[in-house]
Amino acid sequence: MSQPLSTSTLPADSSGTAPTVRRRLATLLYEAVILFGVVFIAGYLFSTLTQQRNGLTHHNLLAAWIGLVVGLYFVWFWTHSGQTLPMKTWRLRVIAANGGPLSTPRAIVRYVLAWLWFLPPLALHPLLGLAVPQTLVIAAIWFVLWAATGRFDSQRQFLHDRLAGTRVVSVAR
Repeated sequence: MSQPLSTSTLPADSSGTAPTVRRRLATLLYEAVILFGVVFIAGYLFSTLTQQRNGLTHHNLLAAWIGLVVGLYFVWFWTHSGQTLPMKTWRLRVIAANGGPLSTPRAIVRYVLAWLWFLPPLALHPLLGLAVPQTLVIAAIWFVLWAATGRFDSQRQFLHDRLAGTRVVSVAR
């Protein structure tokens, strides 16, 4: 499926070893803090430019806009340096499975597949008419199961990375 990394194809400052799941989840938590600001500014711009007076007005367009802005944020960082600010802090880099830098199409595929962390359980909410507490329990169970894909993978990569043909590696100090 994916080829193992050879040290000759890695960026000069990457060790090629996969980080622990704990480090990757810590990065994800930090990423959520950064994304709060990105989403806030994107939402403010949308509301101002569309003169939105009610949160239900254009809510589907707002969701699509925020998905696009967040996608641009990740794709730009992954294709330019392989790292977002939280990834730099936790010394992680995303690379192609062969060890090279990410191309724009591969980064887009990775972004879309990363939504599998959240969308499947959230899609059950309206489809099955679940109450919010039930949806949150299902989402928490799904999140733990998805994180386990990285724990049980031989190279400690999450399923979306395997499917996208990418790897997250540790960066040397």
